[in-house]
Amino acid sequence: MTTQNKSVCLLLFTIALIAYKSNLYGAEKGPEQSLPVYHLSVSFDLKTNLLRGTAAITLPEPGNTTVSFGNLRVLSVTLNGSPVDYKKRNGLLRVPGKGILKIHYEGTFKGGPGNRGSLENAGVVSTGMVSGRGVSLTGNWYPAIDGLAYYKLTALVPDNFIAISEADEITLKKIAAGKEYSFIFPHPLTGINLVAGNYREVKSSANGIGIYTYFFPEDISLAADYIEHTKKYLKMYDELLVPYPYKRFSVVENILPTGYSMPTFTLLGQEVLRLPFIPETSLGHEITHQWFGNYVYADFDKGNWLEAITSYMSDHLYEEQKGRGWEDRKKILINFQSYVTSENDFPLRQFTGRTGFASAAIGYGKGAMLFHMLENMVGRETFLKSLRKLIEDNKFQMASWADVEKPFELESGKDLGWFFSQWLDRKGVPSFEIRNPSAPVLKGVPTVSFELAQSGKPYRIELPVKIITEKGVIKQVLPIEKEKQHFDINAKEIPSDLIFDENYDVLRRLSSDEFPPVIARLLGDERKLIVYPEKEKEKYARLIAIFKEEGFIAKEQGEVGDGDIRSSSLFVLGFESPVLRRLFGAVREGGQGFVLIVKNNPLNPSKVVAYAQGTAKEEVDLAAEKIFHYGKYSFIRFEKGRNTAKEIAGTNRGMVFNLREPVEARRKP
Repeated sequence: MTTQNKSVCLLLFTIALIAYKSNLYGAEKGPEQSLPVYHLSVSFDLKTNLLRGTAAITLPEPGNTTVSFGNLRVLSVTLNGSPVDYKKRNGLLRVPGKGILKIHYEGTFKGGPGNRGSLENAGVVSTGMVSGRGVSLTGNWYPAIDGLAYYKLTALVPDNFIAISEADEITLKKIAAGKEYSFIFPHPLTGINLVAGNYREVKSSANGIGIYTYFFPEDISLAADYIEHTKKYLKMYDELLVPYPYKRFSVVENILPTGYSMPTFTLLGQEVLRLPFIPETSLGHEITHQWFGNYVYADFDKGNWLEAITSYMSDHLYEEQKGRGWEDRKKILINFQSYVTSENDFPLRQFTGRTGFASAAIGYGKGAMLFHMLENMVGRETFLKSLRKLIEDNKFQMASWADVEKPFELESGKDLGWFFSQWLDRKGVPSFEIRNPSAPVLKGVPTVSFELAQSGKPYRIELPVKIITEKGVIKQVLPIEKEKQHFDINAKEIPSDLIFDENYDVLRRLSSDEFPPVIARLLGDERKLIVYPEKEKEKYARLIAIFKEEGFIAKEQGEVGDGDIRSSSLFVLGFESPVLRRLFGAVREGGQGFVLIVKNNPLNPSKVVAYAQGTAKEEVDLAAEKIFHYGKYSFIRFEKGRNTAKEIAGTNRGMVFNLREPVEARRKP
């Protein structure tokens, strides 16, 4: 071949390559075109739980790309065709050059606890499953690179499987070895996921978006309800935020217990999917993540703001739409006060992901309250305009809390640095004390007087107050920013009651009269005992074991003394316990199934006493693990594992003061 012919062929090849990349990634313009392009091809041996994969990563610029192998079994690595030494590097490979990095690897995915990272069990990965039941791969299943990249995935699966991944377009080719799926997603991603199984596909559409469910045959009857709710959520968020950015959305059933949201689909575990309330609640939360998390990504090194805004714009919004927003906000404050202690507290900016009740109360709850207070400050219209600008300015990019702050300042015209710093960088929440509330007549005018004190460094807050008079209601918002502030409010008429923050618009500690005895307070206490009768120890054995794993100390009822009762929150098993008789006298509650009741500890109001009884071991075992999902309740009943009753003990709504009572008779919060 002549030099001229070589040049022509090289030119044609270059044009073809540019055309291919332009077609595949043409939706992205500008600096994103310099991102890595990750071609991943996988196949499976379901009988041995084995994944075989080839990763071809085009590194467009010289740098210091780090590839993490985790516990995968690497077979070979080449860069531009030349072998690369990948051994003895603790699962990490730093690639200083550019070009095409090709990796052949294997991994065994059994879906159990595994030994991730153990060199003695190389190739055994605990974060996914490859089996005849299905394939579920959502982490550490391919050689990972940091940052954003364009992904193109090809997966070979058995003939009876359907495969799903992040994709605007899915192509299927039948070959002798099975079905080959190709997933095209023309936007940068932080990573990629793959699920496959013996699914039944149900398809619909709305506003040009393909809406799919991929459920196992035994659950196909649920598909229609999920599709209709998906249409409702997509329409709602199209109007509240910006149009849904993809061509399709799928609800996928998982063989593993998950509740994940990825670009273009959500992955729900089978048990979760079957719960009747999920389409009305959790499904909407995961769909909201299509905007916050899957359209705009989080820069996790600088904090995870995604769960805060998603919780506020889904779980809380749905309660607000039902007129129960204040109840949801009170629940957030109850959870924070129950689960977060001086030992496990941390600033909201440091939240990266949920690791337990306390981290969830901070990252989800405290974060949602931040956005509620922000909306009250800037107004609903400005709040939504700011969210839209946040999305438009950061789509398919990683955003930090600083990036969240920018559009709110721009749209509101306010300096909000103090606001974000106050709620993101400080531990804990404000605590208020109302001193000397009274109703004097000053210069002939009925007046409400009081002093408001904050403990510790004062917060800058707008605190709602309501005064009830003989002829009406007076509402004001008090600017609070000092350790102590005195207020005299013209009541016009004789006042009867003074109420602070009755709708829970401020993130704060609850007064004792607002803080109900609930399961969350039992679970979140730093010192907690589970008390059992020796003669029924076997009936409660599984429940005792589960609660010991959550930090409870188990004691036989005869071993419990007054010191234990005063210093601990108690979980007493059996209504005939002498511990209960010491505290409450005879306990008459009961009935069929499994019953749990929580009350304030009469010997120490900062603690709670929960007591439970099951009519049979089966009833106790079926209810044991479900208790943790009912933290906001003071009373629950299960019959054969199904919740049949739940209640929250009544408490004050807001910090309430009766101005007609003698001062000495009022209870301080």
